[in-house]
Amino acid sequence: MSDNLVVKCDDLKQSYHQGGLNVDVLQGVNLEVEQGSCIAITGASGSGKSTLLHLLGGLDEPTSGEVVIAGESLSTMSEESRGILRNKALGFVYQFHHLLPEFTALENVAMPLLVRKMDSNEAKSKANNILDKVGLGKRMEHKPGELSGGERQRAAIARALVTEPRCILADEPTGNLDEQTAAQVFDLMIELNQQYSVSLIMVTHNMALAGRMDTVKKLHEGVLMPV
Repeated sequence: MSDNLVVKCDDLKQSYHQGGLNVDVLQGVNLEVEQGSCIAITGASGSGKSTLLHLLGGLDEPTSGEVVIAGESLSTMSEESRGILRNKALGFVYQFHHLLPEFTALENVAMPLLVRKMDSNEAKSKANNILDKVGLGKRMEHKPGELSGGERQRAAIARALVTEPRCILADEPTGNLDEQTAAQVFDLMIELNQQYSVSLIMVTHNMALAGRMDTVKKLHEGVLMPV
């Protein structure tokens, strides 16, 4: 695997047993993501976009096929090793921010670093810097309930970036926002992608936003194809 490839999957298949039936969700997905590239994955509801993202992030195991992150094959790793690799190489942003309501924005963003056993003061310093970058420098002591929807999503992006990942996996990151706020959050993600050369794989229904990515692919009948 080339050093420039951050995420790669070969012939990825995923099936589920449902009501006595075998449901094939992914039927041989192949994807290569280079450092710093932006890829949008589109497709109908229920086509398996979130399933694919979970497999690429090592949050689920495929029925068959292989996922390689930063040169390491997930299939040969223990659950603990996968967790360490996720924390080191990947950042996640979801449609709903998943911030912990009892903690401030600063504490939420510092959390992945504290999981790494980083010194608390250093973790908070890094969190402070990245919150500044996403425009929340004056809101970092606020809890999620005191932030707007756009601010909460900015905090979620900061949390994904604080570990300096090689790739961010984003599942409908603007899907819960109004059109103007969605455009602002998307602009921020593209700006940070260019600034940090972090790869971005984004699942979205928004074709206008998808069209601004380097590459757009569509998941159709379990296979990923160019648009």
